[in-house]
Amino acid sequence: MANQAEELKLKANEAFQANKNDEAIDLYSQAIALDEKNHVLFSNRSAAYTKLGKYEDALKDAEECITLKPDFTKGYSRKGAALSFLKRYDEAINVYEEGLKIDPSNQQLKTDLKTAQNDSKKSSSSPFDFFSDPKFQSELMTNPKARELLKDPETAMLMKMMQEQPNNTALLQNPKLMQLIGIGLGFDIGMSDGADVKPERNTNSTPNKVNEQNSAEAEKEKGNEAYKKKDFEAALQHYDKASELDPKNMTYYTNKAAVHFEQKRWDDCIKQCEQAIEVGRENKADYKLIAKAYARMGNVKAQEKDYEAAIKFYNTSLAEHRNPDILKKKQEVEKLLKEKEKTAYNNPELAEEEKKKGNEYFQKADYPNALKHYTEAIKRNSSDAKLYSNRAACYAKLMEFPLAVKDCEEGIKLDPKFLKCYLRKGHALVAMQDLGQAMSTYGKALEIDPYCQEAIDGQRQCSIKSNTDPDEIRKRAAADPEIQQILGDPSMRMILEQMQNDPQALRDHLQNPAIAQKIQKLIQSGIISTR
Repeated sequence: MANQAEELKLKANEAFQANKNDEAIDLYSQAIALDEKNHVLFSNRSAAYTKLGKYEDALKDAEECITLKPDFTKGYSRKGAALSFLKRYDEAINVYEEGLKIDPSNQQLKTDLKTAQNDSKKSSSSPFDFFSDPKFQSELMTNPKARELLKDPETAMLMKMMQEQPNNTALLQNPKLMQLIGIGLGFDIGMSDGADVKPERNTNSTPNKVNEQNSAEAEKEKGNEAYKKKDFEAALQHYDKASELDPKNMTYYTNKAAVHFEQKRWDDCIKQCEQAIEVGRENKADYKLIAKAYARMGNVKAQEKDYEAAIKFYNTSLAEHRNPDILKKKQEVEKLLKEKEKTAYNNPELAEEEKKKGNEYFQKADYPNALKHYTEAIKRNSSDAKLYSNRAACYAKLMEFPLAVKDCEEGIKLDPKFLKCYLRKGHALVAMQDLGQAMSTYGKALEIDPYCQEAIDGQRQCSIKSNTDPDEIRKRAAADPEIQQILGDPSMRMILEQMQNDPQALRDHLQNPAIAQKIQKLIQSGIISTR
């Protein structure tokens, strides 16, 4: 149930980030139905309700979040935001103060508290008094976009009217004025193609917000310089200052995470990435930044050799933004995980037990079961050339000659002097009518043992077969009563036809020893080829 709820939460987070708030609320609700004690789900749904303007619902979820986990400061932030939007500023102030009792250094709560206090003071006056503020006017005149807008006579006239009539909210219906306000307050609303234009609530509804953001960027640059010089403590100080000035910019948190990564402070790096993602989700950060934070968490887990967790974070990062570099890292970690699992599974003693079971079945001519145990033995000890040789013999009995050749080659790689692998490879190649390769393989066997009679006979057989034309093969077959009897059997003709149309059917027929013997006779005579 918890795993299902977690999957739903991740889908809901994606919908929330994509501004599909109705969908996000539905998914969070489904997750809550499965895990009603999960305080994070209520916190997240509260944020989604807030974005839809359903502040009463947001307030209820925030209160439930605090009830479930009273020390979760994000719950107080959610509740305070809902109360602020409902213009219940005094209550919001109390909530933020309660949250700060739990975490006195929480910069987000401090900022929200200050905003609520300012909003409370201004609640009786016009929210647009800042039009007459000289600082606001100065910000506009130094902004290229704003200067361009003010060249338009209509926009300039609207600006003057708002300075003289700050309570005239009807003027705000004009999209040009709204765009000008957005630029002045630090966010670009842009022109819409018919949709209503409504700016997001800004926690600092004054031109000072722009100054704070500029100062934050300056601190970030100082931090970057220190980071390049590997002066990590100084870098952290600058990034901390940047996040204090602009707590809604997730980049400062991911930069701190990068410092912790260099310091090998893995837990701190993960915590900063989690905080960055939370801040980014709340403030609609670019999905590429969210992806970067998840990728950094994956890098941490890769360093800790927790490859499964690393792959999980990389997958989440790729779901946010498909970055080829992250995909490559994920593939590298997947290989490492495979090797780790392979090493953990390695057990020579169990491999020996499986080999013995394979030998017993092989002696009984039960080749499919023998194959199964030889395969398990190889998984348990992939460095034993004898196991590949045994399985190659099993494949040969099942007429799977290409697989027999492959296993022999694996055995030869592990032990280049292992004579039996060369002999079995040679026999399989002869069965495949690849006489040139078979002759060469027997030659290598003779380099190891010049007196090996099996290799000598193998080379002789290759020489005879290579000098025999198809007509000669057919004549010999016609003179062999046993071959004629096999070819005259209607059931065998049907089997041979089926083999031609469906090579995979061969294995099923070979489980019958009588049929297997007849097919082997046809192969040896050259009537059929298994290449």
